[in-house]
Amino acid sequence: PSKSPIIEYPKILDLDKTLTPLLPPSNSFMASTNGSFRSQAQEANSDSPVPKETPTTTTTTTSTATALRAHKSAFLSACLSASVLTFGTYTLKSGRQSPYFFNAGLLHTGSLLESIGTAYAHTILDHIDSNSSSPLQDFDVVFGPAYKGIPLATETLGALRRLDRDKFGGKSYSFNRKEVKGHGEGGAIVGASLSGRKVIIVDDVITAGTALREAVGIIAAEGGKVVGVVVALDRMERMPSEWESGGKRAASIIDDHETEGMMRDAPRGSAVGEVRRALGVPVLSVLTLDDLIEFSRDVRSEDDSRRMEEYRAKYLAQD
Repeated sequence: PSKSPIIEYPKILDLDKTLTPLLPPSNSFMASTNGSFRSQAQEANSDSPVPKETPTTTTTTTSTATALRAHKSAFLSACLSASVLTFGTYTLKSGRQSPYFFNAGLLHTGSLLESIGTAYAHTILDHIDSNSSSPLQDFDVVFGPAYKGIPLATETLGALRRLDRDKFGGKSYSFNRKEVKGHGEGGAIVGASLSGRKVIIVDDVITAGTALREAVGIIAAEGGKVVGVVVALDRMERMPSEWESGGKRAASIIDDHETEGMMRDAPRGSAVGEVRRALGVPVLSVLTLDDLIEFSRDVRSEDDSRRMEEYRAKYLAQD
């Protein structure tokens, strides 16, 4: 039998030149909460490469950062217990030395899946409740890009329905197939039709923007309209300079330490900010670097918190 053709969608955004990885690569970001968690130590996923690191020992604690919203503290506590969030010294792809690491590849248990769905749902609901004119107010579909976004979409929609049955019980989920199905119901979309629908994209992180660009193209090709994006973590740091990224152009023009420093420290926006400007819609995150720092003050040593604050001061984005 002939192989199903690979789906090609129109390129809607050109984010490759503006978005560079701010988080180490990871597997699908899955997790969640109903207010209680089963703490479970996880072994590192060999498919989630962690660049050169010198981690400190993570200590599980029942203390939480009380200044954070309940769903954030609950999700962070679950991540800390499962070693999804660790503190130490980690070399990122950009060459920066990060004092923390968020390993999304370890978010694969049932309890964590419920936790991340609840956290995404609260993030969407909080935004809707506090922004009466937001385009997310009357969204129709939660869309999860294959493959990582599929469990995120279904868990987020289920959690939204549990939070407000009347408001979200009639909303739908949808995700794409990597190949067109030529039999049965056929087509490229599983779940609700996107034609004429207002769509929220949910995904784990924004790195190079490739998955996001593809998702926007899929939705547009199916006749839908993107009204918002939700991701798990906004590192809030400026995108790496050409010098940090080690590009050929950067190498050719850097001939002294002064030029190098100017390029490294020049004001730049974050990856989340770039996507927000490119799409012109709200781009929400469950967690931010500010949240991690607030949380660390209660659950980590003063030295860990200080290093987090120094990292923020050094690399904070200008948007």
